[in-house]
Amino acid sequence: MTSASTALVAARKSNVGFWALRLLGVAAVLGVLAPILVVVVSWGSAQTDVWQHLIATQLSSLLFNTLVLLIGVGVLVSLLGIGLAWFTVMCDFPGRSWFEWLLMLPMAVPAYVMAFVILGVFDFGGPLQSFLRLQFGQQYGSMDVRNAFTVIVVFSLVLYPYVYMLARSAFLSQSSDTTEAARVLGCSPWQAFYRVALPMARPAIVAGVSLALMETLADFGTVAVFNYDTFTTAIYKAWFGFFNIQAAAQLASILLLFVALTLFAERHSRGARRFVQGGRLQHRYRFQLKPVKAWAMTAMCSLVLLVSFVMPVFQLLFWAVGEGAQQLNMRFFELLQHTVFLAGIAAGITVFLALVLAFNRRQVKRGGFFSLAQLGYALPGSVLAVGIMLSFTFIDNQVLIPIQRFLGMSPVPVLIGSISTLLAAYWIRFLAVAGGPLESSLERIRPSLPEAARTLGASGGELVRRIYLPMLRPGLLTAMVLVFVDVMKEMPATLLLRPYGWDTLAVRIYEMTAEGHWQLAALPALALVAAGLIPVIISIRRSNY
Repeated sequence: MTSASTALVAARKSNVGFWALRLLGVAAVLGVLAPILVVVVSWGSAQTDVWQHLIATQLSSLLFNTLVLLIGVGVLVSLLGIGLAWFTVMCDFPGRSWFEWLLMLPMAVPAYVMAFVILGVFDFGGPLQSFLRLQFGQQYGSMDVRNAFTVIVVFSLVLYPYVYMLARSAFLSQSSDTTEAARVLGCSPWQAFYRVALPMARPAIVAGVSLALMETLADFGTVAVFNYDTFTTAIYKAWFGFFNIQAAAQLASILLLFVALTLFAERHSRGARRFVQGGRLQHRYRFQLKPVKAWAMTAMCSLVLLVSFVMPVFQLLFWAVGEGAQQLNMRFFELLQHTVFLAGIAAGITVFLALVLAFNRRQVKRGGFFSLAQLGYALPGSVLAVGIMLSFTFIDNQVLIPIQRFLGMSPVPVLIGSISTLLAAYWIRFLAVAGGPLESSLERIRPSLPEAARTLGASGGELVRRIYLPMLRPGLLTAMVLVFVDVMKEMPATLLLRPYGWDTLAVRIYEMTAEGHWQLAALPALALVAAGLIPVIISIRRSNY
């Protein structure tokens, strides 16, 4: 390092702004770790009566249901995501170029929306079974769809795009020479896929499956609609049924263990492998399927798209049109206003903190400490809600209320029951979502550029205003949109932490579906699906379709 650059670094580190940035980054990391630690130490408080009741009635079924759900979703999203990715990349069939991006659309449908649509259509009182009973007799319309298999299918239909996108990207990055070499050595197309392409894409596939499993663990609305008890529903019942937040925290710690095991399995499976970050490789050929197989492939893609996106959207439209005049009232616009307000504020806070962490990781050679902030995305909303509630209760009781008493003020809780608890859950949960686009944009800025501006006398504020912000604008916009939409769809944390009177569209959907009013939940669900299409469109554009 030259003397000039050494002096520049020394001057930078003596800058008040540098240390403020560092302290803010440390505070953000500690804010993410606090609810995790609080949930873990909750075992210091014995909740014997609650646990005796759980062990005698529900605990074994909670463990079994959660494991069945994880295994089933993991298998089905793998089959759908890998299969569809391979065929759209490597095979020619009618409509292939359309299905490449259409198969990503189901990601816009929240799982809890898909859940009540499936129940509304296929349940005992739905139009399908009613038609079967009317036409063929009572014995043909008595199918029970409230079971583990249906829950697994619902999750898989909306979560397979995680595996599809990552697997497709991995297959596209593989040179066609490897597949051609396998064919020359006598491998059939299936053998070339199984023995060459699949092992090379394994890290990406495992990452996609892990994302799907973490979303499954974090979900509350879907399993609640089907009355399928898992740890997320148990946490809600312990909190609002037993009014015992310590028991809820201990249940949350078990759910956290499931998440940790999922992350460990993903890391262990990946090992030392890394994703190939090359340019898009054009395959010199695709497998030419026979006409029967080609049309069968088209039919399969059409069926997946029909069930996972077209059917739920059209059913929601049908219900919304039927109840449209009743639903488009002041209550709906109030819910929409709350949702947009919370999402906007949370997106601004989250992107700001993600930018602070990205700068800190860029300045510190070993930025592992600041990378801990990404753990928030692995936390289910219910776990975060419990941890934040306990943390804020401690701060209120042990810090803020004594200060109020010292000042002669009437002691009242400041944090509990306020919007701040909800915003804290949002930014902790979605810091990693905002961090990806920002770090990608920040990597494109060469260190020599801000250093040159420093030598020319630019202050820290000018550096941010004239260099960083213009060059980071695309990443900032993408991060804002992604966090905004994710906050709009977030249900567990919103349901548990919302202040009185601050219901959102997601909460409205839960309340209506809990009472079986599918039609009344259709309009807010359509609003969330429309919002969910925004990040899907961003993903499609990034994929260079």
